[in-house]
Amino acid sequence: MPLHVLVLGGTTEARRLAECLVAGDGPARVRVTSSLAGRVASPRLPPGETRVGGFGGADGMAEWLRAHRVDAVIDATHPFAGTISFNAASAAAAVHVPLLALRRPGWVPSDGDRWHMTDSLAGAAELLPGLGRRVFLTTGRMGLAAFAELDPLWFLMRSVDAPEAPYPARMEILLDRGPFSLDGERELVRRYGVDVLVTKDSGGHATAPKLTAAREAGIPVVVVRRPPAPDGVPVAGTPEEAVAWLRGLVGQRA
Repeated sequence: MPLHVLVLGGTTEARRLAECLVAGDGPARVRVTSSLAGRVASPRLPPGETRVGGFGGADGMAEWLRAHRVDAVIDATHPFAGTISFNAASAAAAVHVPLLALRRPGWVPSDGDRWHMTDSLAGAAELLPGLGRRVFLTTGRMGLAAFAELDPLWFLMRSVDAPEAPYPARMEILLDRGPFSLDGERELVRRYGVDVLVTKDSGGHATAPKLTAAREAGIPVVVVRRPPAPDGVPVAGTPEEAVAWLRGLVGQRA
């Protein structure tokens, strides 16, 4: 029987992992099922089998793992997905299935960065009036209500899909999907007169150029810290490390 791997995905790393496994770069005889949350209207589907939608909490995920005879789970969700990671930890423990978290490293400030750290979007909203008036908001379309009352400020909001109200009254929406180039980010800062950037600590390279553009322009950056992750779950930083982990599982089963 092939090793059935459930990849909780939606990230660049999850797609790369699925591509590696389907192409045969990982252990032999692997069946890959990628699970997507369904929050993006037109997601980039990875190779292999896919499912879209929630599981119905930790108990629902545990039942799905049993019913589909999953041998390993790799949680490659976004660092800010939050609840799904805790559900995965509970479900995997309940059915005794090995679990690995594939987490891209967080960003680290460089010389010249003017970062202001906070734990939430609400905290970011509190900081903004003292930092600038023209805000480049790159935290996604969820949670914009935190900024809805900041009427004196103007926002450039970038996301894959259009947001739903409530959101700031003075806001221009830019629908786009990464990866983004440094030249492109420089041009956005210049064209819109951006004087403060708001981002989550998503990590990775696809959206990092905005941080360099902000540093070069000398503008402050409000960075929302990552939420807590489940304890006791092994972590891989790259898809290649996740593939090596799967090879180790296959070796244990042999």
